Amino acid sequence: MPKIAILVDVQNIYYTTRDAFAKQFNYRAFWQQISQQGEIVIAKAYAIDKGDTQQEKFQSALRHIGFDVKLKPYIQRSDGSAKGDWDVGITIDALIAAEQIDTLVLLSGDGDFDLLLLTLKQKYQCNTIVYGVAQLTATSLVNAADHFVKIDNDLLL
Repeated sequence: MPKIAILVDVQNIYYTTRDAFAKQFNYRAFWQQISQQGEIVIAKAYAIDKGDTQQEKFQSALRHIGFDVKLKPYIQRSDGSAKGDWDVGITIDALIAAEQIDTLVLLSGDGDFDLLLLTLKQKYQCNTIVYGVAQLTATSLVNAADHFVKIDNDLLL
């Protein structure tokens, strides 16, 4: 049975499913789908902590499903922009996981992860699967993945 790691760029999935479908991603249906493909040995969801009650309920639901929720504080800059990027954390965790898994499942449309996927395949012979909203996922990320799964109504609430 293949060993699987799931890494979720929560903000990316939230905004892309909202913008493309005006719906939320169904993490429970996703988990059920992935668990049929092998043993989930690592499951991490990377999110921003704004201290919001709704977010806390969502994070609790993710933990109940089986995710380790990693939080980073929301930083509002003086110019009005915000910071809350998990790209480096996701990359480090993927590289650490690579030696103990057969497949990495990444939920993100962020093209910054294309080099990570290529490295996982070349250095660790790790199978890579990306779940993303087709029209909002970077072409470079789709091309770097062994398999790209379009998020559609089956994975939406």
